Amino acid sequence: MTELTEGAPSTGGAPQNLLDRVLTVMNTVGSLWIFVLMVLIDTDAFARTFFNHPFHGVNELVEMSIVGIVFMQLGDATRKGRLTRSDGFYGLLQSRAPRGGHLLGAVFDLLSVLFFVIVLFGAIPELYDALRFDYFVGEEGLFTVAEWPIKTIIVLGCTVTMLQFVKMAVRHMVPLLRATR
Repeated sequence: MTELTEGAPSTGGAPQNLLDRVLTVMNTVGSLWIFVLMVLIDTDAFARTFFNHPFHGVNELVEMSIVGIVFMQLGDATRKGRLTRSDGFYGLLQSRAPRGGHLLGAVFDLLSVLFFVIVLFGAIPELYDALRFDYFVGEEGLFTVAEWPIKTIIVLGCTVTMLQFVKMAVRHMVPLLRATR
């Protein structure tokens, strides 16, 4: 990993520090959510095994939680350089031709921004519909849960991840702009 994606000091003032705090809080909540989910699954398995009475809605909660946890932790994983990718060529380019490495990094980060704009373009209308039409998951009369909280987490997770990619793209572009002066 390069210093731009892992352990580099934040330079950019209050907005970037706020983004870092939001990403840390979302990652922490995602981790706590995993713990609560594990307790719920274990309790359901215990009740199913010993009392022949499972909890209603555990499957639905697990399905929704997986999506929520991914989007809660995506921005922090991006910030810490923990996204899955092949860094072989990038690392070689960064060490032998730093300008080329910064250019490739900026292109990758800007394409990632575009990707999250596209995802948001689809996710925001889904959030609006979930709120407007009161969509829910589950079986009415047995167990239901509203969809809008997960849709909100998806929009929030995409937004902060997109902002993190903007921050990383700027950090790649600054050395390129300085070199052209």
